[in-house]
Amino acid sequence: MNDLEDILKEFVVEATEGLDQLDKDLIELEQDPHCSEVLDQVFRTIHTIKGSSGFLSLAKLEAIAHVGENLLSLLRAGKKRLDAEGTSALLAMADAIREILGHLEREQNEGEADYGRLVARLDALSSENDGSPTAVGEASPGDVPSSPAETDVAPAGDASGGGAPAHEAVRHSAAETSIRVDVALLDKLMNLVGELVLTRNQILQFSANQEEPSFIGTSQRLNLVTTELQEGVMKTRMQPIGNVWTKFPRVVRDLALTCGKEVRIEMQGRATELDKTILESIKDPLTHAIRNAVDHGIEPPEVRRELGKSAEGRILLRAFHEGGQVNIEVSDDGRGIDPARIRDKAIALGLASAERVARMGERELINLVTLPGFSTAEKVTNVSGRGVGMDVVRANIEKIGGTIDIHSVLGTGTTLKIKIPLTLAIIPALIVTSGGQRFAIPQVNLLELVRLEGAQARERIERVHGAPVYRLRGNLLPLAYLDSELGEPAGRRSASGEGAFEEATNIVVLQADDRQFGIVVESILDTEEIVVKPLGKPLKSLPAFAGATIMGDGKVALILDVIGLAQKAGIICGEREQATPDPRAEQEDSKDRKSMLLLSAGGTSLAAIELSMVDRLEEFDVSSVERTADLDVVQYRGEIMPLVHLARVLRLAVDESDPGERLQVVVLRTRTGRKIGLVVARILDTVDTELNLVRHSSRPGIIGAATLQRRVTDVLDVNAILDAALPNFGAQSPIATGTGSSQ
Repeated sequence: MNDLEDILKEFVVEATEGLDQLDKDLIELEQDPHCSEVLDQVFRTIHTIKGSSGFLSLAKLEAIAHVGENLLSLLRAGKKRLDAEGTSALLAMADAIREILGHLEREQNEGEADYGRLVARLDALSSENDGSPTAVGEASPGDVPSSPAETDVAPAGDASGGGAPAHEAVRHSAAETSIRVDVALLDKLMNLVGELVLTRNQILQFSANQEEPSFIGTSQRLNLVTTELQEGVMKTRMQPIGNVWTKFPRVVRDLALTCGKEVRIEMQGRATELDKTILESIKDPLTHAIRNAVDHGIEPPEVRRELGKSAEGRILLRAFHEGGQVNIEVSDDGRGIDPARIRDKAIALGLASAERVARMGERELINLVTLPGFSTAEKVTNVSGRGVGMDVVRANIEKIGGTIDIHSVLGTGTTLKIKIPLTLAIIPALIVTSGGQRFAIPQVNLLELVRLEGAQARERIERVHGAPVYRLRGNLLPLAYLDSELGEPAGRRSASGEGAFEEATNIVVLQADDRQFGIVVESILDTEEIVVKPLGKPLKSLPAFAGATIMGDGKVALILDVIGLAQKAGIICGEREQATPDPRAEQEDSKDRKSMLLLSAGGTSLAAIELSMVDRLEEFDVSSVERTADLDVVQYRGEIMPLVHLARVLRLAVDESDPGERLQVVVLRTRTGRKIGLVVARILDTVDTELNLVRHSSRPGIIGAATLQRRVTDVLDVNAILDAALPNFGAQSPIATGTGSSQ
């Protein structure tokens, strides 16, 4: 590649980036024509493209950018007002420039298209009127176009004409500290880091059986460096989701004009970051979702007025991190979805039988719109009616390991909720075995682990309509046996136990598409970070697997597709039917049942707190505890976490002179996300019980007492304990509790 081709490629990349922002800026400018800062940004973008195209002898591109710049200079000078016609013309200019850039990238020429009509249109809109400013579309035919010299005016706000504005200087400084890297190079680097992670895992597995201190120390150092390198490379691939959102204001504007509607789009969480691979995968699904919201969701202005709504509809695009995933919501304040209409349409289209839809709840009916071929449009148009849309959204989201759900209130609006993983390259996973083989389960789907001894399994694993279920805290949890679903022999399962293992039964409780179910596995090994490898073409059609990984011993383990496995087992189906509820659950829920964590506060005292308030259970070396002012703290997961000694707060007569080598700590999380460690003498057990609380105590930090596991146990008031130990910290960040509070 010669120097001219390098320059041309760099120009195409920079101009394309500028055009992506230009669409958004023009929509914003149409809503607020007096925003000089946005107008300056638009002008600079076109001015830069014009100058570069002249240098590269791109005549068509220079001509289009020149007349567009003339119009923008009049807008900046206050001689014209921007209206819908002017915005459409400038957007058409952006489309033409984008088309030419595409030809330059593919063929190294400007293409054969004639843009004379567009140039004439922009030229006519640039005609000046003497006197007061006119709207762009109101210029008289006799007006004379601006001269090229008028385009080289100083930016607004710079009366002296010299020097760049402050914000432009800041942008220049930021540009000097960043470089543009080809995505293919990042992908190659990511693959190499993945191989390094696999090698690290193999060395760590080998070092576990070694006693040589120097080798163990070196392997630990390799582990640390590899982890930091992995995090650094992952960050280079992470991009704000706002990069994808820039085109959506233009999509909404154009489609609203086509449909004769008034719609505005609001966006929250633009800075939420995603792996670039996933970012590219969600462009089309989000575009489909937004087009559906405009076309099907938002009512025409006259209908909205009759309903007492504002004539202008609103679409909210929101993104945020939660639970190791990225949540994206597309909401509108339109007509909502009528479940009865969905039911009738599904039956008419033959997508579901009348008997089947009769058993569905409102939520399941609404989610029928994601079935292939489903459409509520009365006629086919260039916007909708072909039955292609939401099924594409769902298929593309599930392809990258995400889930989709629709919530709607008739007459109020609809919200499409999408959950997707942060990255697909390296993920934490739980390693399990079945039939002597290892499998990886992504931790993002993992809720909890349950172990039942042989006799317990035979008693507590029941059957409803022939399907195995486990009673988990008053609800029946549907079960699937991994060996059966994968077509393997039953292995160590006993025939008399109806699926129970002879020694112990391990249940991995998972969540798929907001539904909980359990997978019964032979054994549970450990958690580790795995490098996701795609399956080959012959295996891609298997619904139970999402990929493969190489373990520390060099052998391959398959990664389970949780949603596909649940569908294969019949636990959830295409319409996401809910599992059968426990017939006794309603009766049990009416009682005051709580899941409690039992612990020893010190001496012979037993205490309990609600399990829902506990974030994690940890053990710390005594040597890791540091003292700051009058507070014990530990460095924990990148934070400085204060420690509260329960025995001291409750003023128990406990000998703390020899605390031992390890501290047992209950990690609590405040409403603001801060963590606090509650130091206890011993963590004992968890129990699910009907809490018959006797409020007999006036001691601070204790709500009352209850009989748990046949022993009288103090039930703790965590708010009061924190207020006593950390008055400022606790008062500003109280912990939620359902048992009681110090208020």
